[in-house]
Amino acid sequence: MDCYCCYTQARPSSSTIPILNFQTLRWWLFQSHSDIMRDLTSSETPLFTVNRNFSVKNLHPRVLPSPGSCRQFGRLSDQFRPFIYQRNSELPSSRTYRGRISSEAGRQGWDFGRFLKTFYFFNGPPSPAKVRNEDKARRMLGPDVDMIVGDITKASTLVREYFKGVRKVINAVSVIVGPKEGDTPDRAKYSQGIKFFEPEIKGASPEMVEYIGMKNLINAVKESVGIHRGKLVFGFEENLTRELAWGALDDVVMGGVSESSFVIDPTGGEKGGPTGVFRGVVSTANNGGFTSIRTKNFPVPEDLSAYDGLELRLKGDGRRYKLIVRTSRDWDTVGYTLSFDTIEGQWQSIQLPFSSLRPVFRARTVSDAPPFDARQIASLQLMFSKFEYDGKLNPTFKEGPFQLPVSSIKTFMKEPVTPRFVHVSSAGVTRPERPGLDLSKQPPAVRLNKELGFILTFKLKGEDLIRESGIPHTIVRPCALTEEPAGADLIFDQGDNITGKISREEIARICIAALESPYACDKTFEVKSVIPFSEPYTVDPANPPPEKDYNQYFKSLKDGITGKESLEKSPAAV
Repeated sequence: MDCYCCYTQARPSSSTIPILNFQTLRWWLFQSHSDIMRDLTSSETPLFTVNRNFSVKNLHPRVLPSPGSCRQFGRLSDQFRPFIYQRNSELPSSRTYRGRISSEAGRQGWDFGRFLKTFYFFNGPPSPAKVRNEDKARRMLGPDVDMIVGDITKASTLVREYFKGVRKVINAVSVIVGPKEGDTPDRAKYSQGIKFFEPEIKGASPEMVEYIGMKNLINAVKESVGIHRGKLVFGFEENLTRELAWGALDDVVMGGVSESSFVIDPTGGEKGGPTGVFRGVVSTANNGGFTSIRTKNFPVPEDLSAYDGLELRLKGDGRRYKLIVRTSRDWDTVGYTLSFDTIEGQWQSIQLPFSSLRPVFRARTVSDAPPFDARQIASLQLMFSKFEYDGKLNPTFKEGPFQLPVSSIKTFMKEPVTPRFVHVSSAGVTRPERPGLDLSKQPPAVRLNKELGFILTFKLKGEDLIRESGIPHTIVRPCALTEEPAGADLIFDQGDNITGKISREEIARICIAALESPYACDKTFEVKSVIPFSEPYTVDPANPPPEKDYNQYFKSLKDGITGKESLEKSPAAV
């Protein structure tokens, strides 16, 4: 499973463009005293892919090319943000089985005209991006990467195709803050912190980066990382509607006489709203015995790989049905199939995991079929049949009429859900307009919020976009960031009240740990170390601090606490 990480680079006019495996990622995230992680409040934000097979336990720097060499990839305008992705390998196409459709003659005539209508319904009548400085990137990183340059403030540059296969995102995008009078070549003023110099925004404004940029980024990755409530594939759910072109695919294709249809009942739903209805009459005459409805092939294959399966909301009739999912656009091919039982007269939600689908062709399991690929879903089919698989019979089958209302088919995420989008924000985002707050005792960013283009106000608006998106997320609000090593004891808090300092290296570790923790899902929190500003923190290499179990911190977090509670009667005006 791929993961995109946005990290920040604090130089306003140069951009590195790395695409990294995890060994390289460790260096980029944890190399101390380098420009790469010098500031999590800058705006140049490459993204890179890593494999999921890693452990927080072995996060340590690795010897790689020097930080200085990384800045030699070239120069882009202030508003360009590099995006890097790794293409998925080509997938094997689904095996296609072809053969003559035949049936054994019986007492009833075969409706060949209806067979042709069925065939033509489903089949119809016979008939990357701009790259910059790639050479320099390849000399450092090798040939097995692709590089994309995009601008988070311009939605047109964030093509969704770039993010296919990305399942997890760490985002540390932010504007650049720097001294008005400029800095030394080694950025000594910047390293001291903004209370020692008069700051200004360098490059794009907080509104463009923190709010508009966040909106663009969420829209670009949302399809790939998924949303907690699932994606509606078909049906009617609250204020959402998605209809599909369903057609009957009955045993007429093999000479039978069973017949079915799919209609929309405008008032037959669970709460009096619309629902789809799969209904018909099934017969075993002419060696038949099944009815089904199947969608036309989707114009573009559905990529549902961000999810764990499909959930059907339906009113049962006590019979056993099948869901068939196809990943090939061919007419007669393997269908990935799962049977499910219903309860008569009762609305119920039935979850069908992708991992439980079995490859079936004409009621026979296909042992050498390709693995199911949720990125290439071409069509769906619902079936009521006399037959199960491999010669077994459906124990609930009986001839005659049937009716199955289906109000929705949607995706689901298996519990417990872990975060898909981890965002590095800032402590203090709710404080500039907080009633009764003594600003003189607050950090510089809070006091200078207006002078810095309402930087914290727009950071909060960007956070709200994440929370409203439905993406499983974690929002980390660090206090003042330092170059000190990770390892000090930490304080996690909620409500946006604490001040202090925290190591950038520690924040990187927290972000990676959050991706794997259900306790961090949909939480917003602030974090600092227990070490006061007046005391530097160092680590003895011969006696390093014990490894942290970040889950113990995440377990203390509560839902719904953001610090905005104190602003409800006095919202910030921009």
